[in-house]
Amino acid sequence: MLRLTQIKLPLDHSPNAISKAAISRLGIRPNSLISCTIFRRAHDARKKKSIFLIYTLDVEVKNEASILERLTDNVDVKPRPDIDYKFVAQAPKEIESRPLVIGSGPCGLFAALLLAQMGFRPIILERGKAVRERTKDTWGLWRKSILNPESNVQYGEGGAGTFSDGKLYSQVKDRRFLGRKVLTEFVKAGAPPEILVEAHPHIGTFRLVKMVENMRATIESLGGQYRFQSRVTDVDIETGSDGSRQIRGVMLASGEHIASDHVVLAIGHSARDTFEMLHGRGVYIEAKPFSLGFRIEHPQSLIDAARFGPNAGNPILGSADYKLVHHASNGRDVYSFCMCPGGTVVAATSEEGRVVTNGMSQYSRNERNANAGIVVGITPEKDYPDGPLAGIAFQRQWESAAFVAGGSTYAAPVQLVGDFIAGRPSTSLGSVIPSYKPGVLPTDLTPCLPEYAIVAIRESLIAFARKIRGYDMQDAVLTGVETRTSSPIRIKRDETFQSLNTKGLFPAGEGAGYAGGILSSGIDGIKVAEAIAQSILTD
Repeated sequence: MLRLTQIKLPLDHSPNAISKAAISRLGIRPNSLISCTIFRRAHDARKKKSIFLIYTLDVEVKNEASILERLTDNVDVKPRPDIDYKFVAQAPKEIESRPLVIGSGPCGLFAALLLAQMGFRPIILERGKAVRERTKDTWGLWRKSILNPESNVQYGEGGAGTFSDGKLYSQVKDRRFLGRKVLTEFVKAGAPPEILVEAHPHIGTFRLVKMVENMRATIESLGGQYRFQSRVTDVDIETGSDGSRQIRGVMLASGEHIASDHVVLAIGHSARDTFEMLHGRGVYIEAKPFSLGFRIEHPQSLIDAARFGPNAGNPILGSADYKLVHHASNGRDVYSFCMCPGGTVVAATSEEGRVVTNGMSQYSRNERNANAGIVVGITPEKDYPDGPLAGIAFQRQWESAAFVAGGSTYAAPVQLVGDFIAGRPSTSLGSVIPSYKPGVLPTDLTPCLPEYAIVAIRESLIAFARKIRGYDMQDAVLTGVETRTSSPIRIKRDETFQSLNTKGLFPAGEGAGYAGGILSSGIDGIKVAEAIAQSILTD
């Protein structure tokens, strides 16, 4: 099997153009081509009037060896790599203590799935509820302004990624094709098969709900056990005479102790009380950089026209996205984050008396507005230097300010982009209707972020309008605040994926500072599961 890359075809190409392009690239006769399948499809929209589709193809041909020898210098014709996942271990018949997985977001989900597939029968501890019950609680905030601090956008089965655009791509180096394992398992669980082909696949919230349920059923069928509404309040750490530390189990809020020598910490970026508990127990934690800012909404039609020109609306292209970066004159980097084409801005707080925003889309991406975070990078050295947990206090400060600015009702403060740039409060809305529920309050957003962030974002909006015409339109809406872009801490681990100072504790995923998004979190969950399996077999 051969892999052909950089096959470029026009947007309106005929179905048989793909195989013809493969034949042309290889310089073979048509009857020498046995099969041709699409491995990946992307698009090049740099020239709006001439958008190309770019294919990666897997082809089977006659006389493969001679073709490879003839095209040995062609970097776009190579043998197809082995992308099938290989399990690193199989559980013994008897296991002294079953591994625990704390958290059932993408990282915990894949750690549990891989452990179950290898026969280790993990126990999954989730502080929130099963995904459908959790969805009802989440809608309780969006529709009735009633927050359940243990069941919301951040806590519950599926993790924060359940209420998002469901993006399934990442910039992590993936030489073992673990991302393919993640995507393949998602398709088995009900995701559309196109995610295996599209260069920037996504799923959307409604589909994720059913997929998470199906994956839970698979894990349980393999001997895994789920424990919902089981918040971990303490860790049992045994200290040796030499000062070494070994995890021996966890304590739940109910008072129950669950013994285990192997514990996955897949707790997500918002498990602030758990971060505080771990720090109090001496687990090594350090502050890490993250970003904060606002959500911005434009008409999706404006973004489509700016990105695709006369090809806007083409069903192959779908709703347009964007990625923007600006280095502000005050030294701050501003960038778009978690862009959601045809989506909505959602209430994402997990604590009372605070407002947090995030973006969400369904698979169709057919809502009226496009939204994205416009966020400013910050660092512990410069912005929150007061210890490992200082970033949490920093987040809370601005989330509380947004709650007050929104009227202290879980409504979000908003400001028209034109007013924000001009430095005047907004008193009414324009043509862009904010999608945030339970509601919004036009006001002045400047009290909701540090002054340097306001200055940098104001400058960036003008700069971004030079890249996307109309980006600084008067009626576009900024909604505050976006603070949960990534974890404010890192629970450092060694080359065996265990905590630097606590053996048997495996920090993982976004909450531990080792992933960002669904795909990279799933990949990290796989790596940690493999590390646990090898640890159990060698202990």
